[in-house]
Amino acid sequence: MQVKKQFKEGLLTKNPVLVQLLGMCSTMAITTTLFNGLGMGVCVTVILICSNICISLLRKAIPSKVRIAAYVVIIAGFVTMVDLLLKAFLPSLSESLGVFIPLIVVNCIILGRAEAFASKNGVVASALDGLFQGVGYTLALVVMCILRELLGNGTFGAGVISADGIRLIPAGYPMTAMILPVGGFLTLGCLIAFSQWLTKKLAEKEAAQK
Repeated sequence: MQVKKQFKEGLLTKNPVLVQLLGMCSTMAITTTLFNGLGMGVCVTVILICSNICISLLRKAIPSKVRIAAYVVIIAGFVTMVDLLLKAFLPSLSESLGVFIPLIVVNCIILGRAEAFASKNGVVASALDGLFQGVGYTLALVVMCILRELLGNGTFGAGVISADGIRLIPAGYPMTAMILPVGGFLTLGCLIAFSQWLTKKLAEKEAAQK
């Protein structure tokens, strides 16, 4: 088990959003406020950890011909639990995220880690993989949310710090386009470019140390 390698992959070299480009639909749709990004990130992380653990435990009992269907059923069970808990304890977040919580069932991040990692590794390694991939996903969403909310609304922390957040840019000056789909694509493109640059620099540094 290589914890350091898994951590690096989840946050940078195999980040589900910035490198694997998975879950793009929800990423573009909900990254307009920090509240949405944190909420979605935590939900996906919890489901990733739980489904990875369950699939790892059952990996030898699930027939290979029906493994994808079995994974979907397991993931759907955890998504349903999270959805009901949100409706009960955080109705505002549930309403804000809307259909994107149930759609986690078919999110390629969850299913991809189940097929690529949890079905081939032990419980502890699978749990850590779910944690690190979830943290990487959450971090990407939070950075996108901060940039889009600040540049598009002129505020920071709406729904987290206060209902409307802290206004950092006077009303009338923010670029409204940043909270529209075009702003999501521009922000994501810049973050992908930065992550690739950082990955290259770290690789060059490691090569120089050898």
